[in-house]
Amino acid sequence: MSTLLARVFDPSKEEWRKRAACREMEPDLFFPIGTTGPALIQIEESKRICAICEVRAECLEFALATNQESGVWGGTSEEERKILRKKWLAGRLDPAKIAELSVY
Repeated sequence: MSTLLARVFDPSKEEWRKRAACREMEPDLFFPIGTTGPALIQIEESKRICAICEVRAECLEFALATNQESGVWGGTSEEERKILRKKWLAGRLDPAKIAELSVY
């Protein structure tokens, strides 16, 4: 199997969503408009929720595999994910290891 084919989203592995800390939260919190001013506070608030989430690695992997360009996923901002996705596609990144870190 090619590296790229191994890095696609598998819908049969979506069970993690049921255990996500954000499941009962207001979705708008995780999709701030912009990256300055009040949006920075919103991003930090959503990242605090991600920090206590047991499925942060699965969420980040989903975001990388499906190229989620907006919002906070797996504790990462849009800008952070752009950098991480390039490394992930190249096979140089394990989402589980990133999710273990407190700072991205």
